[in-house]
Amino acid sequence: MALDKQKKRIVVALGGNALGNNLDEQMKAAKIAASAIADLIEAGHEVVLVHGNGPQVGMIETAFETASKADSSFPLLPMSVCVALSQGYIGYDLQNVVRRELDSRGISTPVATVVTQVEVDPADAAFANPTKPIGGFMTAEEAERLSAANVPVIEDSGRGYRRVVASPSPQGIVEAEVITCLLDAGQIPIAAGGGGIPVALVEGQYRGMSAVIDKDLTAAKLAEAIDADVLTILTAVEKVCINFGKPDEVQLGELGVEAAEGYLNDGQFGKGSMEPKVRAALSFVRSGEGREALITMLSKAKDGIEGKTGTRIVL
Repeated sequence: MALDKQKKRIVVALGGNALGNNLDEQMKAAKIAASAIADLIEAGHEVVLVHGNGPQVGMIETAFETASKADSSFPLLPMSVCVALSQGYIGYDLQNVVRRELDSRGISTPVATVVTQVEVDPADAAFANPTKPIGGFMTAEEAERLSAANVPVIEDSGRGYRRVVASPSPQGIVEAEVITCLLDAGQIPIAAGGGGIPVALVEGQYRGMSAVIDKDLTAAKLAEAIDADVLTILTAVEKVCINFGKPDEVQLGELGVEAAEGYLNDGQFGKGSMEPKVRAALSFVRSGEGREALITMLSKAKDGIEGKTGTRIVL
């Protein structure tokens, strides 16, 4: 069943790598993303934009780590603060270019970035086994000092030592009500950037956690929280494939949840690339009746929503 053209509430997840590796690349990439978002708005849909922050949060963390090495009075920034900073400066670029693109089409719709906290469970097993390397490489002596201060460090493939943080599952979107209010008012929120600021409720207050959250899983949780119709995950390929890169490669159009699970179990999707996207799509589709997920490339977002391309995952 193809998606029809009626008005839909859509969460669009845009990868951090799609925004380039520096400020100049980010601005150019943001303009391309703005065109795709404006296409959906022009077609009458409600849109929330979620973005990744992989290269960007790494630059922020490394900059403050370098400052700390040069001057010990500068502390290492908590990962939660690094994510918050990345949300601000990526959102700043995105909201401005989306607004300009809409203005050029005669559409007057406000766009705003919501600094978004995402709740995680402090008892999540991921905290007992941090695996996500962050920041620059360090010497064995520097690593030993951090370890003595209870900062997790690993040896990274013979290249040196790096800090690591946990990657827990998102449990809830703290600002979901704010995001819903913006949508109901006909506005475009940019939210949960970089998977959201990881927080846990401790003694009645949200406190930042040393973690990074998968952006696509957070997008699925947000889509569920705001009662979206469609979760759209934008990536580098037009359709999800099985036997990717092989002579018998097959592009998938519509995919039921059972078939998707089977392909996951068979290891058909890359663990660091397509697998988390498919898992996020399945999570959202299973969260309520009539919900669908779309995985396609940025330039095909509108065509995908209209059922012309992409991989749709349905119940």
